[in-house]
Amino acid sequence: MRRIAGIVLAVLLVGGVVAAVVAGRDNEDTGTATKTVRMVIGSEKAEFFADPRVVKALAAKGFTVKAETSGSWAMEGLDLKGYDLAFPSSQAPAVELARKYHVTQTLPRPFYSPLVVVAHRNAAEVLAGNGLARLDAKNRGTLKMAAYLDAARHDRTWQQLKGAAKYGELTGTLYIASTDPESSNSGALYLAAASFVANGGRVVSSQADVERTAPLLRKLVGVQGAQQTGTDAAFRDFVSGAGNPLVLVYESQVASLPSDGQNPGDLVVLYPDTTVNSDHTVVPLTENGRALADLLSTDAGLRKLAVAHGFRPQGATAEFASATADRAGYLNQELTGVRQAPVPTSKVLHELARRARG
Repeated sequence: MRRIAGIVLAVLLVGGVVAAVVAGRDNEDTGTATKTVRMVIGSEKAEFFADPRVVKALAAKGFTVKAETSGSWAMEGLDLKGYDLAFPSSQAPAVELARKYHVTQTLPRPFYSPLVVVAHRNAAEVLAGNGLARLDAKNRGTLKMAAYLDAARHDRTWQQLKGAAKYGELTGTLYIASTDPESSNSGALYLAAASFVANGGRVVSSQADVERTAPLLRKLVGVQGAQQTGTDAAFRDFVSGAGNPLVLVYESQVASLPSDGQNPGDLVVLYPDTTVNSDHTVVPLTENGRALADLLSTDAGLRKLAVAHGFRPQGATAEFASATADRAGYLNQELTGVRQAPVPTSKVLHELARRARG
């Protein structure tokens, strides 16, 4: 039964359909569960809440979870009456939801994940050979954001990069595939980081800043055509060998591959030297929602399972580094050389996304 449910979930997520993950439905999983919590979450957390180990841990604390997936920014347009919590992938959409539903208490942030760019080794080596990236290890490196944005500004193609000609898959305009910034958190945060660099290392805060950076952001998004509304399907496509040579995803998706029994193969993880962390932030709408949010933040067993799925618990760098020691060749565990860009206000970020989408 679990295998069938897992297959159905995967098909729904790949198809971009809002999917439901029901945790603890059979007697084996429910244990002492007495409270059912209904929530809407970003798709990158679907596998975490569907994990039988998470189901069992929550049931032991008295919870059965029913989760539906949505783009983080799209949550603002949902009717969340009857839900216990919303769990978008960053603080900005969470703050908007809290305002809409009059949530005045502190919003818990159980874990976070940096944004990274995944590339196949051929593409990563070509980028490094042209000054757009630096390879720090066989499967890990740094994306030089200023250099990459300059290439995007001048519409550079793979064919213009030395060393690319011998790889048939490296053709066409050079770009990073990202999600729809008007509905998805990762796509919006990509614009936040890019606009910060394009604005001379200053957060975009005025109309003049928007006008200055919007043309470049339009190029970053316009070249992609139709975009996914979540990183899950885009990452699955990349791992299967389909899709663009460069894809923006969450570090957690890469970090969880070995624990999922998948071989990362020739995958190279490029950490943008200027990026934005995705703080997965809970908006409790009921007392049960608040109780579950607190549990995710404080329970040692659930924190350990979050790390197994590649998430970084807040304030636990050593805990994450220790648990992912076997993946150190792919992960920048200390985030060395990575600068965190401030995120524009929700109003400005919405405007940047609108202008980028044209």
